[in-house]
Amino acid sequence: MGWWQVSADTLADSRFVLSPLSEAVASLMSLEQATAAHPGEQAWLEAHLPAYRSRQAAEPLSALIVRSAFAPRWNADFLTPAPVPAPPGQQPPAFAEELARLRATPPGRARAELAEALGGPLPAALDRDDLAQRAADVVEWVWTHTVLPDWPRRLRVLEADVIARAAQLSRGGWSEALKGMHSGVRWLGGSRLQINAYDNPPRELGGAQLMFVPVTPRRSWVCWDIPRRYGVVYPCSGPLAEAGRAPVPAALGALIGPARAAVLVLLASPLSTTQLVALTGQGLGSVGRHLRVLLDAGLVRRRRAGRSVLYFRTAAGDALVYGAR
Repeated sequence: MGWWQVSADTLADSRFVLSPLSEAVASLMSLEQATAAHPGEQAWLEAHLPAYRSRQAAEPLSALIVRSAFAPRWNADFLTPAPVPAPPGQQPPAFAEELARLRATPPGRARAELAEALGGPLPAALDRDDLAQRAADVVEWVWTHTVLPDWPRRLRVLEADVIARAAQLSRGGWSEALKGMHSGVRWLGGSRLQINAYDNPPRELGGAQLMFVPVTPRRSWVCWDIPRRYGVVYPCSGPLAEAGRAPVPAALGALIGPARAAVLVLLASPLSTTQLVALTGQGLGSVGRHLRVLLDAGLVRRRRAGRSVLYFRTAAGDALVYGAR
């Protein structure tokens, strides 16, 4: 298995961060492989895959670059760069800012990393200096046409995942926070972080910054900017990702109001007030009022988990939601 030796200083500075570029690259992987992990992703693929295939057919060199960069075992590192996190309290970097870093990849580095991903000599068609620029054009197309229209909702889902992971971290440390992140990722103890199932030499992460980056597609990889930054990109937790897509039955919305119904539908899984705010886009006061009404009606209950209070549907709440469907 592959694992990283994480120093105490690195672990103390570890954080969960958001990256629009990572979201776009994960979406590009889904389009390239044409596989979906759940019905919501399948619907997204059906909506955008024809246009993506048409674009790649019209740009065969770009199509070859992308296929080569996403080899079966390794990704070309320049296409999956480690994010540069925003300072605490500030918004994540803009997509254009992250994309500019990708475009600025030196030509020699792009060629070398594509050859490494392919595991052999670089094909003659790829022995050129504009590999990173062409790859960036594809990523930009994916962002503009398939991610950006849905970005506000995706961002709420990603923020909710980070909130949930942070709560797990405060309750049980990194072992708990990494639980269920990805099949190849887990805390081994002794300052060791398993990152995949490959038999690779361990890497020492002394003095570096370690980041965990959620994305909504079911894609994962590791990335780095040696020796300063290392990252683990992982698919955000299933219940939260699916919750953002959960439809509100029209009958339920007519009965108790669409905003309150949206909160009740989301509580199939226990969620905190902060998570509900992130997922619904409603204000904290509005969510609090909806929860009070639902509690008084016996449709939801609450329990404390560490420093968080989690809300979840009762049997009566389940009956109301499923009856309305």
